[in-house]
Amino acid sequence: MADITAAAVKELRDRSGAGMMDCKKALTEAGGDIEAATDWLRAKGLAAAQKKSSRTAAEGLVGVAVSGTKGVAVEVNSETDFVAKNEQFQDFVRTVSTIALETGAADADALAAAAYPSGGTVSEKLVANIATIGENQTVRRVGHVEVSQGVVVSYVHNAAAPGLGKIGVLVALEGDAPAAVLEPLGKQIAMHIAAAFPLALSAADIDPALLERERAIAAEKATEEAAKSGKQIPADILAKRLDGSVAKFAKEQALLSQIFVMDNKTPIAEVVAKAAKDAGASITLTSYVRFQLGEGIEKEVSDFAAEVAAAAGV
Repeated sequence: MADITAAAVKELRDRSGAGMMDCKKALTEAGGDIEAATDWLRAKGLAAAQKKSSRTAAEGLVGVAVSGTKGVAVEVNSETDFVAKNEQFQDFVRTVSTIALETGAADADALAAAAYPSGGTVSEKLVANIATIGENQTVRRVGHVEVSQGVVVSYVHNAAAPGLGKIGVLVALEGDAPAAVLEPLGKQIAMHIAAAFPLALSAADIDPALLERERAIAAEKATEEAAKSGKQIPADILAKRLDGSVAKFAKEQALLSQIFVMDNKTPIAEVVAKAAKDAGASITLTSYVRFQLGEGIEKEVSDFAAEVAAAAGV
């Protein structure tokens, strides 16, 4: 039997929003595996599909830069939020965002090898910053969007400085509508993306592995319900039910089918279509980038938090 630590329980609780004892039971059932425990909680109806936590898994900044029909987002991590407020660190993030935009560096490795304006490479400048600031820092990821005609609009949530913040969003709107129409539309969609956290542009773009995982969770729920009621669900009905669960998940997670947070009733695709009709021009939402600081990085629970959890009996 896996040793279930207080830190693991705390992490699962932060991730899922489920109760502490439910998290401990889920980890026990899953042999200590966080991902499997999350699925177990969801199958039991004890956790949401995706918890939008205000906590981030790492510190640092996301930088965005736009020039004409191109835009880029770059995430640079640090150990503490204190460093994110450092002017030297902010200048570095701002500069590497511009470098990524100008060079078209496709990923963090390519950006690290690019020339830095004051001399050397981005990687060498980063090493120098680590030495002078006294904290480890890493250029984690880079995301680009581009249109042939139209606009790229950026938005930064929780901005620490212009173009720098905790969440950076880029929206690519292709079309011949005037900038006076595209810019405000792009800004509103970017704000929606920051709040709604879509997984892909359309349902067809969602990772098939995520859809299969959703199907497995729905199947587990159906099995639980059948066991409680004592009634077997016919295979054809079960298949339709699972298909419906997966379709609902895809609709809720795809940007174009998400309900616009500004009015809470209109799908994003219809928002874009209406703007195009009103302008008498073509407008297509072709791509987006959403970087939230630290998403996907495991964050260690502090000793104090672990002690509090232990005192609660987990």
